[in-house]
Amino acid sequence: MIPRIKICCISSIEEAKLAIHFGASALGLVGKMPSGPGIITDELIYTIAQQVPPPVGTFLLTSETSAESIIAHHQKVSTTTIQIVDALKDGTWQQIKNALPGIKLVQVIHVLDERSVDEAIALSEQVDALLLDSGNPHLKIKILGGTGHVHDWSLSRKIVEQSKVPVFLAGGLNAGNVKQAIDTVQPYGLDLCSGVRTDKKLDPVKLEAFFNAALG
Repeated sequence: MIPRIKICCISSIEEAKLAIHFGASALGLVGKMPSGPGIITDELIYTIAQQVPPPVGTFLLTSETSAESIIAHHQKVSTTTIQIVDALKDGTWQQIKNALPGIKLVQVIHVLDERSVDEAIALSEQVDALLLDSGNPHLKIKILGGTGHVHDWSLSRKIVEQSKVPVFLAGGLNAGNVKQAIDTVQPYGLDLCSGVRTDKKLDPVKLEAFFNAALG
């Protein structure tokens, strides 16, 4: 199966068009975060999302941790999907689905150890997809994505094998390691930010190399 590819940290309509040109199935639009790259305003997320043609997905990355605040964040930006990058501490995923029918929910799991596997499998009952990343939500200043670091792919493979829903793999992917990542993890999709950028800007040369390596 050819994995779907999501290009994250999109910061302009031009970057969105560039990613789509090379074959991106989805775009990540980063809302307010405690740290990390690619943060843009809700107004710009909305503007970009309205320019993206179907069937390309638009993912709002939200660091909100209550169902009500996630719903309110999405209502400002109107993306096709919500990517929840931290743990949901108040309310339920079903509450979000009821308020936003037709909007897909993707829960990020920061793969740290075997407990992450158990967490992911349990959460796969609640959401439409999982996204496995290399952040650390337990730090004083949380790291919730965009690290450029690879995590333990053997743990990710266990999650893919047992998850009830599709699984995206993120964290340190680039043209040099993506084939190994696909062979090892067998994910539904791939998600990357820094691996296709130079000086924080989307790089067409790196994009082409990544898509060729991933899909070739």
